[in-house]
Amino acid sequence: MTDGTDRPHSPQPEPAPESGGYGFPPGIPAPGGYGFPPGRPEQHDQTASGDDHGSGSGSPQGGGYGYPQGGGGYGYPQGGGYGYPPSPPEAGVFGPPMPFPEEPGPHGPGPHGPGPDLPPVAFGEQPDWQALADRTASERRRKRLWMVGGAVTLVLLLAGGGTFFLLRDGKPGTNDVADNAPSTSASPSGSPGPDNSPSKSYSPTVSSDVSLLRDSVGSTSIRMGPDASVPKAKTRYELTFRGTPNSYAQATEQGVDPTKSFTLAARVKNNSTAKGPHVVMSQGTGDSFALELGADEVNGSQAWVFRVRTNEKGATPTIVTVAAEGKKTVKNWTMLTAVHDAEKKMISLYVEGEKAGEAPIPGIGKSTGPLNLGRARHQDAWAGAFKGAMNDIRIYESAFTAEQAAAYRKGELDPAGRASATHAWVIG
Repeated sequence: MTDGTDRPHSPQPEPAPESGGYGFPPGIPAPGGYGFPPGRPEQHDQTASGDDHGSGSGSPQGGGYGYPQGGGGYGYPQGGGYGYPPSPPEAGVFGPPMPFPEEPGPHGPGPHGPGPDLPPVAFGEQPDWQALADRTASERRRKRLWMVGGAVTLVLLLAGGGTFFLLRDGKPGTNDVADNAPSTSASPSGSPGPDNSPSKSYSPTVSSDVSLLRDSVGSTSIRMGPDASVPKAKTRYELTFRGTPNSYAQATEQGVDPTKSFTLAARVKNNSTAKGPHVVMSQGTGDSFALELGADEVNGSQAWVFRVRTNEKGATPTIVTVAAEGKKTVKNWTMLTAVHDAEKKMISLYVEGEKAGEAPIPGIGKSTGPLNLGRARHQDAWAGAFKGAMNDIRIYESAFTAEQAAAYRKGELDPAGRASATHAWVIG
């Protein structure tokens, strides 16, 4: 829309004669017209009438405007019909004849050589989307379970490690005798229960020789005789003897220095009803023992005893005995504790932590014989074969007081008493 005022403009020059006009090439147009090849197109009405069906229906014979010359139908080169493959165009229509490409099959050669050996495609097949979704959900659930299980395992491991260090109280070593002390839980008879095991991995024997009892505190191993064994009963090991001459266990050296203070402790169960000596622990060889702990007949009845051979001069060794009369000695687990106080020159016997008696001595006679379990030397022969079981066999290089003996029975031995431990066998 304008306001009626002429706008500035530049006049256009007139086209030159025979220049073709604006947008056309110069010169006189070709006979066929602009955009058409020269020559007269064939009559359309002749082909349109359908007289020549062999050359295809509806295609000009002479090519016509926009069609190549030949007998092809609409959209087909010469020689093609409806639904039939075309034939290569003749030479001179659009240049030299070109080879018509072969139709590639599923595994046949294509226009540029052999095609890839591809599997046939099954059109119309759809994947099972529900199965894929279920499988994905299952994988996710499994991953979550693995993650949760790993986290729980890590927490339990951390908690277990913390508990271990708390129980150990930060102290190195595995021979804490307080942890291995007799249990305070008692059987109906008042003896410690057999389930007080300090460690599930504990072994009572030497790994390289199962006939040797391992010393858990010191370095004195004890070899078992043919009729001695150390089976596991419930949760604890027990050194068992059959009451025969081969029922024993012997060390290669002394367990204590009889000239100094010491304490012997053992948890025992005597299964023999016969009267006479049933030795738990002894030391000494030759014609007689230097010390022994066990059961024997006293005043016509069996009693727990601790006796020593003194160092008094004379043709016959002098024997001093402390007995716990009136105590049950058969088929009953009992904690025995025998004490030698070298300074006070006194020996004492405790049964289940209670003092049974004491006796003064001038001293214990020297002996070079080794420590023995289950037998003792009497009149130049082995005697007192033990029939039964024992464990928690310990030796301390100090003389327990009455308070320490009672605390030991409860598993509450003080640090000073624990520190004096020198040997321990079958403690688990």
